Amino acid sequence: MIATIQKVNDDFTARYERHLHHPVEAVWSMLTDNEKLQQWFSELKVVDLRKGGLIKFDMQDGTFIDMQILDYEPLKILAFEWDKDIAKFELSPVSDGCQLTFIETISSFTEQTIKDLAGWHVCLDVIGAILDGRTISRKDEWQAWYVEYEELLKEVKK
Repeated sequence: MIATIQKVNDDFTARYERHLHHPVEAVWSMLTDNEKLQQWFSELKVVDLRKGGLIKFDMQDGTFIDMQILDYEPLKILAFEWDKDIAKFELSPVSDGCQLTFIETISSFTEQTIKDLAGWHVCLDVIGAILDGRTISRKDEWQAWYVEYEELLKEVKK
């Protein structure tokens, strides 16, 4: 399901919802265990898992960006800097698995925004697929969702 984008104060939020038929512990480990994290977002590495801790982003050119962990509650919340924005995962148990909510707080729309929106969409789908034992074509999915988010942002900017 496509994200919903709303204006909140001076920022925008993109909110994604995924219902996963897996326990919170399994989903949490996909976000925080580097071996599992590498399966769906190979550029990220958790260095210090705590509020005030650190996640590194590998720019794939020999350089790294340090992203501070802004909020952390084990098995519930992981939020970190995402350039000038904030990436936040929220998990809550439901009767048949886990509700995964991802919220990106966007300070301003840039050329990168549509790429990020489509990228996060596909990343969340990949998490679900990995947990289900499925594979999906990330490139094909990203290209399809890029078009959808491009249209969505046109509407939001009106």
